[in-house]
Amino acid sequence: MKPISEMTPQEIAQGSADAMWATDRASQRLGMKIEHIAPGQATLSMTVTEAMTNGHENAHGGYIFTLADSAFAFACNTYNAVTVGQQASINYVAPGRLGDVLTATAREASRSGRSGVYDVNITNQDGQQVAHFRGLSRAVKGTYLPE
Repeated sequence: MKPISEMTPQEIAQGSADAMWATDRASQRLGMKIEHIAPGQATLSMTVTEAMTNGHENAHGGYIFTLADSAFAFACNTYNAVTVGQQASINYVAPGRLGDVLTATAREASRSGRSGVYDVNITNQDGQQVAHFRGLSRAVKGTYLPE
């Protein structure tokens, strides 16, 4: 691996995502897939399984939130600085259904110092919006890639 000082922002983003993914058991076990990583951005997808449905036979909101939270986490950790969520909220706008492929697209709205704001749109395979998530992040001590 080349020194971080010689890496492009995209290489740093991808390296940080690879390091996080290696130990992200929750996202892996829920069948999430990383579709895209770039500085301040991440797109993850997940298929709604029977185990993820609620009493209305829709995708349980907690699983939709988890997908959005994972996309948020990967987006805000693309700068080789360990970053955690400090607050998040979600608005559900349409139900997810059994078999839907949900995609969470996270984009950085702002980043200053150790704090960031990220918006995540969750859509189904038809491009219909299912939910909107906003997360606030905070960088803490640590890095993913060696200096």
